[in-house]
Amino acid sequence: MADIEPYENALDAIPGAHPYPRSSRYHDAEIGVHRMADGTEVRYTKRRLLPPLSDAVDDETAPHTVSGGERPDLLAQHYLGDPGQWWQIADANPVLDPYELTEEAGRVIAVPHAGGFPGAGAGARYV
Repeated sequence: MADIEPYENALDAIPGAHPYPRSSRYHDAEIGVHRMADGTEVRYTKRRLLPPLSDAVDDETAPHTVSGGERPDLLAQHYLGDPGQWWQIADANPVLDPYELTEEAGRVIAVPHAGGFPGAGAGARYV
């Protein structure tokens, strides 16, 4: 009977395999390997760096005026079709805590276009 290979090693055998699903904010993050004093390797996800916010972001997002009772996950469900994609809205706005996005009614936040398609302007479609 063949030995069962650990999950992490099985992923290494698949070109392009990554421990995070494509919908995760860590999918494109680089995986590092730290070697302990006893030689044991420990894999970790390296820090995910965001691109700088610039005028180009305006072309890749649409404005949304926050209403009372909204939450980042509800906005992600509405605009992107997946509440787990709230991090895309957080990435498009300069906040540390995602709940800063919706804590103040009337605040205008940037919502990225579904699928990351830039330049769709006011006629942009969401899912």
